[in-house]
Amino acid sequence: MLNALFVTLIIASFAAYFYYKTKQFRSTLPIQKKWYKAKAGIALGLFVVFFGLNTFVVQDSTLGYVVGAVFIIVGLMEAYSSYKRAKHEGKFVQQEYELNKQ
Repeated sequence: MLNALFVTLIIASFAAYFYYKTKQFRSTLPIQKKWYKAKAGIALGLFVVFFGLNTFVVQDSTLGYVVGAVFIIVGLMEAYSSYKRAKHEGKFVQQEYELNKQ
């Protein structure tokens, strides 16, 4: 049951990553590109975290716990730094849009 939940969260976070990366490539405004890149980084960090949590559930060994812990730590660091970037750049997205609309 827990494994199915983590697999669903892994798929959802990968889909969010793919969505934001696509939005990043299609965007023409520089700050908006950075904002979408940061949002994709959050989704990627969550993907790695959920993968690490799933490793805890699936692999019942010391090596599995170590690998899962490393994945969780790296994923949390990526998600947190991307969250800070997205929060900062999100302030300027609307302003940039207003300046560049015609």
